[in-house]
Amino acid sequence: MSLLPLHLLGSPVLRQRSNEVGTIDDETRRFIDNLFETMHASKGVGLAANQVGIARRIAVVETDEDRLVLIDPVIVESEGKESAEEGCLSIPEVYAEVTRPGRITVEATGSDGLRYTREAGGLLARAIQHEIDHLDGILFLDHLGPIKRTMLLARYKKEHKGESYIKEVGSPAAGSA
Repeated sequence: MSLLPLHLLGSPVLRQRSNEVGTIDDETRRFIDNLFETMHASKGVGLAANQVGIARRIAVVETDEDRLVLIDPVIVESEGKESAEEGCLSIPEVYAEVTRPGRITVEATGSDGLRYTREAGGLLARAIQHEIDHLDGILFLDHLGPIKRTMLLARYKKEHKGESYIKEVGSPAAGSA
């Protein structure tokens, strides 16, 4: 396994919709292992393939109780509303309150190639939604009001002016949740 470089805000791959995966092979499973390793090293709870520069519909999520591989995921049901602070490995040191459905049902394919359905609430539901947003080219900042979003983007751009859109895991800007 190996650590993959993170793509940061401004990298074009973060704004494109990722392509469906279809068939799962050994190369895909190795990539999933690398996603988990990179996510752990970055101290995150989720990581989408486009966050490491690969526009494929693959994401991983791990909370204290759950470890999920999400290949070609689709949210088929959602209910309620919950607000909580979110951050993103691709937007280091930026956090904001985001409102999302509190419970979801997701359909996805696992690394074994089998389709499954999973209900989730709390942090797991939030993380799944956050990662699926990534696969659709949506960032958590897009869920904020225009004033808050503009303020956070301006601060981020000022603090990271002239920096690369790609950071090796373990570098100072890659340690956010």
